[in-house]
Amino acid sequence: MLEIRNISKTFNPGTVNEKRALKGLSLTLADGDFVTVIGGNGAGKSTLLNAIAGTWQVDEGQIIIDGKNVTKLSEHKRAAFLGRVFQDPMNGTAATMGIEENLALALRRGHKRTLKPGIANSERKLYRDLLAKLNLGLENRLTSKVGLLSGGQRQALTLLMATLEKPRLLLLDEHTAALDPKTAAKVLETTESIVNKDHLTTLMITHNMRDAIQIGNRLIMMNDGQIIYDVSGEEKKRLTVEDLLRKFAEASGGEFSNDRMMLTK
Repeated sequence: MLEIRNISKTFNPGTVNEKRALKGLSLTLADGDFVTVIGGNGAGKSTLLNAIAGTWQVDEGQIIIDGKNVTKLSEHKRAAFLGRVFQDPMNGTAATMGIEENLALALRRGHKRTLKPGIANSERKLYRDLLAKLNLGLENRLTSKVGLLSGGQRQALTLLMATLEKPRLLLLDEHTAALDPKTAAKVLETTESIVNKDHLTTLMITHNMRDAIQIGNRLIMMNDGQIIYDVSGEEKKRLTVEDLLRKFAEASGGEFSNDRMMLTK
C-alpha cells in the first residue's frame, strides 16, 4: 500500500545549519497496517510524514502510494490519496465556518465542484449520524462555528473529516499531544474505532510509549533519520516500555533523551 524506497532529505545543505533529516530510509506498509512511530526529538518522524504528504520534496528515493509513484507530485495532488491530522487542533479545520460546512468541504475534497446549492437533508443526516458516534454532543451543533469548540472536540472533528472519504493512507502527527489525558484517551479510542472499522492504512506518530505499544499492529522506532527498530504481531504485544528503552540503547548506542516521552511512559 505504501512503499518508501531509500529516501533522503537534507535541510540547509552546504551551510553551517545543514541537517540530514532522513538518511536512506525505506519502509513498506501492507494494506490495513496501523503503524505507530516513536523516536526522540529530531529523529525524523515528522519529516517522514511531511515527505509522504509532499510538504517536503525528498532529495533522493521514491514514495509509492497504492501502486502510484507520487515522489514528484505536489502536496495538493497527493491529498487525493491521504487523510491527515496534525498536532495542533487549530489545523485542519476552518474556524469561522460551521461544523456541517467543514464536513461538507471534506466530503467534496477531490471531487469536481457543481452548482448544487447548499447541504442536502440526506447529507446533514449523514453528518449527524457520524458525529453521534463520537459521543461529544456535536450532532446537535451542526451550525456551531468550529472555532468555538474545545481542543478535543475540534481534533475529533478533524479526524472525522480526514477519514470521511476513506483515504488510502492516514497520517497522524502526534494528534493527541496538545490534549489533556482524558480527552487524548477519547480521541485515541475514536481513532482506533475509525481505523479498524474502515480498515485504513495508518501511520501514527506518538510521544507516548505505552500508546505506541498498545495501539496498532506494528511499531517502528526512529533515530537520526533512520528506522532502528521495527516490530509487529505477537512480539509487539509482549513489549514493555522498558523493552523499548533497552532496544533504543542497543540500536543507537545511547540512552533515550526525549523528556516528553520519558514522562509519558
